[in-house]
Amino acid sequence: MLQQLHQDSLASSNSEDSTTNLSLSLQVPPSPSRSLGGSTLRSRADSFNSEAETARSRATSVNSSTETARSRKNSDVQTILSRFEGDDLSPEEALRPDKTNEKDFEVANNPFAFSPGQLNKSLNPKSLAAYRALGGLRGLERGLQTDLIAGLSVDEVSISERISFKEATQFARTKKPPDARTVIAQDVVVTDHEVRGQYHDRIRIFKDNRLPTKKSPSIWKLFWNAFNDRVLIILTIAAVISLALGIYEAVGQTPAPGQGPSLDWVEGLAIEVAVVIVVLVTGLNDYRREKQFVALNEKKEDRQVKAIRSGKSVLISIFDVMVGDVLHLESGDSIPADGILINGHGLRCDESSATGESDAMRKTGGQEVLNCIEEGTATSKLDPFIISGSKVLEGVGTYLVTSVGVNSSFGKVMVGLQTENEDTPLQVKLANMANWIGYLGTAAAGLLFFILLIRFLAGLSGNTTTPAMKGSQFLDILIVAITIIVVAVPEGLPVAVTLALSFATKKMLKENNLVRHLRACETMGNATTICSDKTGTLTQNKMTVVAGIMGSKVEFAREVDISARERKVIPFPAVFKRLSPLVRNLLLQSCAINSTAFEGEEEGKSTFIGSKTETAILIMAKEQLGMGPVVEERNGSEIVQFIPFDSDRKCMAVVVRLASGTYRLLVKGAAEILLEKATSELVDTTGAALHQCALTDSSRARVSASIDAFARKSLRTIAMLYKDFQQWPPPGARTLDEDGKAALFEDVFCNMTLLAVIGIQDPLRDGVAKAVKQCQDAGVKVRMVTGDNVTTASAIAEGCGIKTSDGLVLEGPRFRRMSDKQMDEVIPRLEVLARSSPEDKRILVARLKHLGETVAVTGDGTNDGPALKTADVGFSMGIAGTEVAKEASAIILMDDNFSSIVKAIMWGRSVNDAVAKFLQFQITVNITAVVLAFVSAVSSPDMHSVLSAVQLLWVNLIMDTFAALALATDAPTERILDRKPTPKRAALITTNMWKMIIGQAVYQLVVTFVLYFAGSSILGYSKSDTLLQTELDTIVFNTFVWMQIFNEFNNRRLDNKLNIFEGVQHNIFFIIINIVMVAGQIMIIFVGGAAFQVKRIDGTQWAICILCALPCLLWAIVLRCIPDRYAAAVFGFLNRVWLMFTRPMLRGLNVFFRPVAQGWRVMKRFMQRTTSKALRKTPATDDIAGLDEESGLGINIGKFSSPTSPVTPLEIPLQPPPITLTTA
Repeated sequence: MLQQLHQDSLASSNSEDSTTNLSLSLQVPPSPSRSLGGSTLRSRADSFNSEAETARSRATSVNSSTETARSRKNSDVQTILSRFEGDDLSPEEALRPDKTNEKDFEVANNPFAFSPGQLNKSLNPKSLAAYRALGGLRGLERGLQTDLIAGLSVDEVSISERISFKEATQFARTKKPPDARTVIAQDVVVTDHEVRGQYHDRIRIFKDNRLPTKKSPSIWKLFWNAFNDRVLIILTIAAVISLALGIYEAVGQTPAPGQGPSLDWVEGLAIEVAVVIVVLVTGLNDYRREKQFVALNEKKEDRQVKAIRSGKSVLISIFDVMVGDVLHLESGDSIPADGILINGHGLRCDESSATGESDAMRKTGGQEVLNCIEEGTATSKLDPFIISGSKVLEGVGTYLVTSVGVNSSFGKVMVGLQTENEDTPLQVKLANMANWIGYLGTAAAGLLFFILLIRFLAGLSGNTTTPAMKGSQFLDILIVAITIIVVAVPEGLPVAVTLALSFATKKMLKENNLVRHLRACETMGNATTICSDKTGTLTQNKMTVVAGIMGSKVEFAREVDISARERKVIPFPAVFKRLSPLVRNLLLQSCAINSTAFEGEEEGKSTFIGSKTETAILIMAKEQLGMGPVVEERNGSEIVQFIPFDSDRKCMAVVVRLASGTYRLLVKGAAEILLEKATSELVDTTGAALHQCALTDSSRARVSASIDAFARKSLRTIAMLYKDFQQWPPPGARTLDEDGKAALFEDVFCNMTLLAVIGIQDPLRDGVAKAVKQCQDAGVKVRMVTGDNVTTASAIAEGCGIKTSDGLVLEGPRFRRMSDKQMDEVIPRLEVLARSSPEDKRILVARLKHLGETVAVTGDGTNDGPALKTADVGFSMGIAGTEVAKEASAIILMDDNFSSIVKAIMWGRSVNDAVAKFLQFQITVNITAVVLAFVSAVSSPDMHSVLSAVQLLWVNLIMDTFAALALATDAPTERILDRKPTPKRAALITTNMWKMIIGQAVYQLVVTFVLYFAGSSILGYSKSDTLLQTELDTIVFNTFVWMQIFNEFNNRRLDNKLNIFEGVQHNIFFIIINIVMVAGQIMIIFVGGAAFQVKRIDGTQWAICILCALPCLLWAIVLRCIPDRYAAAVFGFLNRVWLMFTRPMLRGLNVFFRPVAQGWRVMKRFMQRTTSKALRKTPATDDIAGLDEESGLGINIGKFSSPTSPVTPLEIPLQPPPITLTTA
C-alpha cells in the first residue's frame, strides 16, 4: 500500500500542470469584494484574494526573468529567485517515511488519501516540499474528505467513499466550479456541541485529540508502594520469625505442668494482620487521592474551541477536534492541533514552546503559498503551517486540521515529557520535617534496642528457658524497637498535605475556582495583596451604552432626567432618528465593521458573542440604527486592512474601500487617548454630506468635560474617529515589511475627525463590596489595575471600597516612568492604577514581590501572561480570558467573579490550617508514644513496653491515617478571614502550637506514668498477679488512646479561642472517622485478647480510663489561657539552655566524625574511578557499538544518522548525562 502511494505521488507530480488560481475565502455570498464576518473575521482574510492576484501578476514577470537567471551563472538575479529547502525533492522523496515512524505510514483499510505519517511530513519539521506533494489545501481538502468552508459534516459517522493519493493530488490541479461551495447563510454559534457516535473512521485512522494520560497506578501497585517501606518490611520479617518461633513453642514443645499451650505466636500473627491493615488503609487512601487528581486534571485540560461544522460555527471540546476540522483562530488562542492555514489576516504565532523559534512567526494562507511554489516565487519564509501548542499573538484566521493527539507536534513532545506531579513547597517542608522527626525516633529506638540488648545478654547466664524462648525474647526486643520507629516516623505529614489539597481543590471547583497548580492553593492562603482587573471581575461585564455625544455638541442619553433636559440632552430614539443616511452609515460602519464580535446563540437565545464592550455597541447599533445581521453588514464592505485592538495604544481600526474608490480609516478606542488624535469634528449630523470643521479648544474642552462626566458615573468611554484617504497606503506612509499593501498604523493615525463618544455602563457585581471588605479585614490589600481612565477607575474603586481617603491613584504612563526607588515609595499607598498596560501590571507585581508581598493577580488577555507568571498566584478569567492567559495562570476563575478569589483565600488558609492541625496532633502523639514505650520498656523487669507492638501499630494507624482524614476535611468558615496572612518565612510550628504540643504531651505522660508506675497501689492490684497486671496495662493503653481521641478535638482550633466544636456538625468525615476510631478501640478492648495483649475490663475500669482522658479537654482550656508571649519567653529560655549543653557535644561529634566522612568520600571517589576505568576497558558488543559514549544517553547514532530522521524528545531521555571526573 505504501509503495502504491509513492507511485501515485510520482504520477501526480509528472502530470500536466493545470494550476488554478483559486481564492479561498469564507465570503458569503461569493463576490469580488472582501467582507468581514464570523468569529474570526473570516472574510477579512479574503484580503489575501487581491494580494494573491497581485502576486500572480508579479510572478509572471518573475518567471520570465527566471529563464534568464538560469542561463547565467553567478548572476544576482539567480539569488533573487525564490527557493526553499527541499524544492528539488520529488513527491516520493518529500513523503518518504523515516525508519522511526514507518508504522505511521501503514494504515489498513484507509478510506482517506493520506496516512498520519504523510500528513506529519509537512510539519515535523516544516516542509513546503511535503506540503506541495500533498497537493496543497485543495489536495488535503479532497484527501481528508472535508470542506474548507463548511468544515466536517455533523452527520458523518463513517466514510463510504475511498480517495486515492493520486486522486487527491490531481484534484488540486482541477478547476472547481464556483457554485460547488457550501454557502454559509449566517454566522451562528451553537454552544456545547458534542460528538457522540460520530467520525468512526477519522478516529480509527488519525486518532482523537487526546494525549494518553499517565497511567494511574493500580490499586495493587499502591498497596505494594505502601508496603514497600523498609521499616515495615523489617517489622514484617521479624513478625514472621516471631510467628514461626511461637508456633514451634506451641506445637513442638510440651508445656509445663499446669500451663496451657504457648500463645506467643498470637503476637506475631497480630503484627502481620496489623501491617496488612495499615497497608490496605494507606493504599485505599492513596487510590482515592489518585482518582481525585485524575478527575481534576481532566477538567483542567478540557476547554472549548470554535470549529465550523456543516457550515455553522460551533463550540466543541478540544478533545473532539478531528483531522479535517476547520477551526477559527483569534488573538490569545492556544492552538489545539496541527494544520494548514486556510486564510487569515495579520496572523502571527509564538512557536517558541513548540519549535524554539523566539520570533513571532507570520502565517500565510495555504493557497497563496502553493501558488508561489508553482510560480517559482516561494521562499522558506512562507509559512502556512499551524503548530499545536503555539500561541496566537495577533490576527485572525481559519485553518484545516491535519494532525491531532499523539500524531500532532505538541502531542509527540508531551508524551515524552509526562512527569509525576510536582510536590508543593509545603509538602517539601513537611517531608523534611518528617525526616528529622524520623531520625530522632530512630535514634530513640536504637538507644532502646541497645539498652535492652545489653540487659538481655547480661541475663543470658541466668536464663534457664529453652533456646526458642530466648530467641523469642530477643525478637520481642527487636520488634518493640522497630515498632517505635514505625510510630516515630510521621509518614502521615506529606499525606496530610495531599489529602488537604485534594479535598480543597475539589471543593474549590464547586465554588468556581479551577486549580491548575496545587502549590497555588496553599500559597493563596498567605496572599497579602490582590491586583484585580475591573471589567468582569469587580463589575458584572454586562455592558450597555447609556449616553454619548455626537461631535462636540449633540449630547444624547438612554434616560433623560430634568437636569439633562436643561442641558438639551436628546433621548436615544430622537438623536438616531434625525441622522442623515451618510452619518447613519458612517456610525454603523464604526460599530459593525470595526468590531470582532459576531452573532451567536447562547442558551437558545440569539445574542452577540465577543468582547462585552463591542457587543454593547452592536446592541446599540441593532436597536437604534436598524442594523441587520452583522454578516450582511460586513459583506457589503470591502476591508483593505484591519488593525486589531492593542492594549498599548488602547484602540483598534479598520480600513474600508468606499464605492467611490476612496478609502476610509475607522478607529475606535479609549476616549481621552483618541481625543488627542482628533483635529476636526463632524458638525452636521442631519445634512446630505459629511460636514467637518476644526476641533477648537473650546470644543475639545467640551468633549473632555463630557468624558469626565461619563467617567464620574463609572461609565467606560469609547470614542469613534474616522479619516478619508484618496489611496491606500497613502503617500508618505510606511508599509509593513511583510505586507507592502498595509500601512503602518502610527503613520496614518493623525489628524482624525471626531465622530462620537459613547459611555458604556457596567454595574458592580453583587457582593463585591462585601468581598473587598472581607479581604481588607483579612489583611489582604486589594488594588485595582485597569485600562480605564482615572476618573472611571476611581469612581468604581470608591464604589466597591478599594479606594480609601488616603489611597493613591496613578496612571500607567506615569507609573512606568518612575525609578524603582520611587515605585517602592508609592506602591504601599497605591490603590488604583488606571490606563495601565499589561507591562505596567507586570512591573507592579514584580515590585510588590520585591517588597516581600505575596501577590495574587487577575488577568484575561494574552499580554497578561507575564504578569500572571510573575505573581505568586495568577488568576485567569474562565469566561473572558484567552487561552494564553489561562495557561499562564495557576487558578482559573470559572465565573470571572472577585468573590471567588475570596473563596480561594479561605480554602488556601484552610489547607494550611489542616496541615498545622495535623502536625500539632501528630507531634503530640509521637512524643507521648515514644517516651512512654521507651521508659516502660527500660523499667520493666521483662523488658516489655506497656504498649505492645500491635497496640503501637493501632496508634500509628490512628495518627497517620484517620487523623489526617479527619483534620484535613474541615471546611473553612468566614471566621478564617479574621486574622492576618502568615508571613512567607514563618515557622511551620508556631508558639501557640508548641504550647499545645508540649502541654498536652506533659499531661498525657503524667497520667500514663502515674497509672503505669502507681496504678497497682492506687487500685490495690497485686504486682505478682499476672492477670491484674494485664488489666492495668490495658487501662494504660485504653487511657492513652482515648486521650488521643479527645485531643483530636482540641486540635480543631489553632488559636486561643475555646469553642473546639465549632462547625463540627458540618464535617461528616470527622464524625464518621471518630466513630470508626471509637468503635475500633471498644472492639480491641472487648475482643482483642491475646492479639493485642489486652484483657476485657469492667465498667469501673472504663470509667477510670475515660475520666483520666477527658480532662485533656479542660487542660487545653488552661493552656489556651496562657498568653503566647509568656510561652514564647519560656521556650526561648529552654532553647538557650538546650543549646548550651548540646553545642559542645555536637562540636565533639563533628571533630570525631569529620575524618570518617572525608575518608568515606575518598574511598567512594576511588571506587567510582576504578569502576569507570573497568567499564571503559570492556569490549563493545554489537548491541552498543552505535552508542554515543560521550552523551551518556544511550542514543543509537546509526538510527538517527539520516537527515530526514530528526531526533525527537520521545527518543531521548530527558536527563543530564552522567559526568565522570578523571585525572591524567
